[in-house]
Amino acid sequence: MLQTTARLQRRSVNTSIDSKLVEEAKALGINMSRAAEQGIAQAISAEKTRRWQEENKAAIESSNDYVRRNGLPLAKYRLF
Repeated sequence: MLQTTARLQRRSVNTSIDSKLVEEAKALGINMSRAAEQGIAQAISAEKTRRWQEENKAAIESSNDYVRRNGLPLAKYRLF
């Protein structure tokens, strides 16, 4: 997760979390706010990736078809 030197603005939110998870996190000294923030950031990243792939599906398939038919462009210059 990227953080700048400027202080991040935080917002208080209400949420419901499985009580067993809360107990275990407290017992392990896990900062639940930070853990939730990281989980949300990962979910956002995954959803943005999924949407980008869906929006660009035709171009990706076209490129893959080209490579299947013609091989990789400039492949003869690869050193491996």
